[in-house]
Amino acid sequence: MSLNMVALIGIVVLLVLMFLGMNIGISMLLVGFFGYAYVVNFNAAIGVLATVPTTQASTYSLTVIPLFVLMGNFAFASGMSSGLYDAGHKILSRLPGGLACASVGISTVFGAVCGSTQATCATVGTIAIPEMRKYGYDDKLSCGSVSVGGTLGIMIPPSSPMIVYCLLATESVGCMFAAGILPGIIEAVLCMALIVVMVKVRPALVAGNEHYTLREMLRSLKGLIPIAILFLCVFVGMFTGVFTVNESAAIGAFVAFLMMIILRKFTWKAFFAAMKDTVKTTSMTYLILIGAVVFGNFLTITNMPMNLANMIASMNVSRYVILLFIVLIYAAMGCLMDALPMMMLTVPIFLPIITELGFDPIWFGVLIIMVMQMALITPPVGSACYVISGIAKDVPLTRIFSGAVPFVLALVAAIIVITIFPDIALVIPRAFYGYSG
Repeated sequence: MSLNMVALIGIVVLLVLMFLGMNIGISMLLVGFFGYAYVVNFNAAIGVLATVPTTQASTYSLTVIPLFVLMGNFAFASGMSSGLYDAGHKILSRLPGGLACASVGISTVFGAVCGSTQATCATVGTIAIPEMRKYGYDDKLSCGSVSVGGTLGIMIPPSSPMIVYCLLATESVGCMFAAGILPGIIEAVLCMALIVVMVKVRPALVAGNEHYTLREMLRSLKGLIPIAILFLCVFVGMFTGVFTVNESAAIGAFVAFLMMIILRKFTWKAFFAAMKDTVKTTSMTYLILIGAVVFGNFLTITNMPMNLANMIASMNVSRYVILLFIVLIYAAMGCLMDALPMMMLTVPIFLPIITELGFDPIWFGVLIIMVMQMALITPPVGSACYVISGIAKDVPLTRIFSGAVPFVLALVAAIIVITIFPDIALVIPRAFYGYSG
């Protein structure tokens, strides 16, 4: 049996195990171990299993994951989202569908700090959906705007998927963080523009907006102060080189903890809940990373990724046709599986193809995450919509999905823009980190 066939069988077995409900990390670990044992020998596979977990768990660059997760949990517990939403509500109130636009904008900002799509949807949804109902917003628009808003935060740093991608692709986390800023802003603006167009075309989606004076708008800006302080402490130091990414994460976690105390949200129950969630999330992520490395070693020993890259690169078609094909594969897989497992499975296969075709790996990471965002609001997986379903219990899940799906148009438009103008993603990494690609 050829090594390429062995690799293909391993991928099929992995997909079967995942769809049967086995943990993605354990699935990749098992397939990678037995595949390596078949290709080389059992003792070599034991050696991989003995060294990879300790090597990955002791990697200094991985400490950024629990620190940013802890920062997000403290930010979530501090309750700063309420002041953030009040400011967004008042500042954008004069736009058609202003509350829905505010939900998208505030979800983007809070999601960037929190780092979790599910936590962002739950937090902002709890505040925003009752408020939009108060002003007669259609449930499809209110639930859809919060759902898509919750996905946008993973594009703007700090972002766990970006960290995972960098570990898989051996790229700079700082460069990756910087690359996501402008694409994330473009996505948020396009989603808000879509809301304005939808309300203009169908005014019945919104019964009315409350208008505020300039003085009230300015007063509401004080709700942005906690988020602004947190951003400044983390990102100014990171992008100016004063702090490393790991140091910025530690400072961010400490500042978020101080915010809990200053905003009078600190309780021992909230503190231990944040710590427990951090341990749980970090353990899950580390297990997936360890499994991905073992599985990646198996694929590497078969040479399947490189053989596939060379075969595709030799095809007499435009590289953008191949890129479109890869993006369509991601979009289809996103309808069937969660975003993180999808990245773990596909990056070791597709990244050699992308680099062989001459595309920038940091830019490709941004593109992958943009497609992942679509997976979070499309059925049947669409985890963001399931979170909103738990908040708006009287709204059918099908109605929530139908409200979220139109925003795929905005995300697709953003993908097209970033593909045509890749420098949008690369200009900040080049300016702050001297990234040459």
